[in-house]
Amino acid sequence: MDSKDGAAPRMRHLSIRTARQSDPADGSAGEEVVEGGRGGAVKEGRRLEGERRGEEEPVSPGGRLFHQRGFDCYIVAIMGYAKPIDVGVVKSGLEKTLVRHPRFCSIPVVLDETGGTKSTWVPAKVVVDDHIVIPDLADPRRITTSPDQLVEDYIASLTCIPMDHSRPLWELHVLNFPTSDAAAVAVLRLHHSLGDGVSLMSLLLACTRKSSHPDSLPTVPSHYSRRPPAPKRLHARVFTLLLWLWAFLILTWNTLVDVVCFTATSIFLKDTPTPLMGSQGVEQRPKRIVHRSVSLDDIKDVKNAMHCTINDVLVGVTSAGLSRYLSRRQEQNSNDDDKNKNKKKKELPSNLRLRSTLLVNIRPAPGIHALAELMEGRDDGTKWGNLIGYIILPFEIFNHKDPLDYVRRGKAIADRKKNSLEAIFTYKSAELVVKCLGIKAAAKLCHRMLTHTTLSFSNMVGPVEEIEFFGHPLVYLAPSAYGHPQALTIHFQSYMNTMKIVLAVDDKVISDPHQLLVDFAESLKIIREAIPARS
Repeated sequence: MDSKDGAAPRMRHLSIRTARQSDPADGSAGEEVVEGGRGGAVKEGRRLEGERRGEEEPVSPGGRLFHQRGFDCYIVAIMGYAKPIDVGVVKSGLEKTLVRHPRFCSIPVVLDETGGTKSTWVPAKVVVDDHIVIPDLADPRRITTSPDQLVEDYIASLTCIPMDHSRPLWELHVLNFPTSDAAAVAVLRLHHSLGDGVSLMSLLLACTRKSSHPDSLPTVPSHYSRRPPAPKRLHARVFTLLLWLWAFLILTWNTLVDVVCFTATSIFLKDTPTPLMGSQGVEQRPKRIVHRSVSLDDIKDVKNAMHCTINDVLVGVTSAGLSRYLSRRQEQNSNDDDKNKNKKKKELPSNLRLRSTLLVNIRPAPGIHALAELMEGRDDGTKWGNLIGYIILPFEIFNHKDPLDYVRRGKAIADRKKNSLEAIFTYKSAELVVKCLGIKAAAKLCHRMLTHTTLSFSNMVGPVEEIEFFGHPLVYLAPSAYGHPQALTIHFQSYMNTMKIVLAVDDKVISDPHQLLVDFAESLKIIREAIPARS
């Protein structure tokens, strides 16, 4: 699997270590000792600082946040391919695309910024072979006996290993053996300081092309809001003005309520303890990333029948899946000897508080066409960076008799959050904390807010047709994130006619993540089947 030009990517000997096999109480885990580290990055950055001072860019507060203790976050994109990976072809493609992006050829030098010093992105020479990792697996026999579990265990062990901060913070891991749903798998690992999830996924898609038209960029659905034409009659204008006034009042009220809720959560308001809540130090433990595909057409059928959006359906399905999972855990923990007591425990508490956090980039994500031009050197005006705000999204945990009630409640919750400036407030408040108290205080604030909620939730739209990654047809795309202080991260990623459900879990807390995936899939099936029954 050497490159065609004779240069060999890194061969990494890595014994598979998972959370079930080790419990890093002191925060250290994994088999590999990475050279360099942050101290090496600072030294290398200061050396390059004198050479290329004019090319440096400042690290955004969001980027600095992801380098703080307890908040060292990473994004992973698991990609399944329809044929074995030609490492030489992929290397050549990366040199022509991804490596040309400023963040992927720079080293972040993150300082405390006392005494007028600033954290900066320092340009560095990129040796692509250093960023392509072909693991030397400890037990090659598992490639034929249990390849899916081997991939899952390898990625879990990867979440224990710190990235080498003396070079640009990205890696491509090549697992060149067939699994149940792909001929080969690649795992792209990125440090979260490089950008927000949507921007980084857009950048990845900008490196791909349509399988049907190899010279064309993928087609990703966009949502445009068409402004209604201005009314001409006087009474119509008055009515429109009243509607705008009413909308402004709703926006103001919702924002005020969300600000109070966010402040209370940051100080004292915690979610109800459930089997999904992580314990102290959860961000330092390995994460197991599992995924499952469901039909995007089924989701669209529910969307059309309920006159809502795909995101509304996903919120409802998540609420139903979590309710189903927690009900089972409630039964398993009940006392079999006392049937009356057991009967009470089967019912989930009606006042159970379970909320998720959503990271929202205030700066609109650049489109894949703009990013493609940026990597080709034809556009230098594309904006990039972590301008991140938070949204707290509650999930209703309840056993509804009508499955469609989950979607109705999901739509009501999502509609309310759309009419709020919560994300802008949280970003501005974090910016104010950074200016007044420093980045460490802002990191503690974000850490406290995340530990007071249960999970992270996100949803991204993918290409509608098959795409190729440097000539390799993509079978599936499963992105996720780890390093934040929560035991569960839920992500939905659409691709062609499927929706991928991706979970990143601490399996010391959630020992059966595949069962949770089944609960999500079954919940969607039940909701979908409830449509014709009601019509």
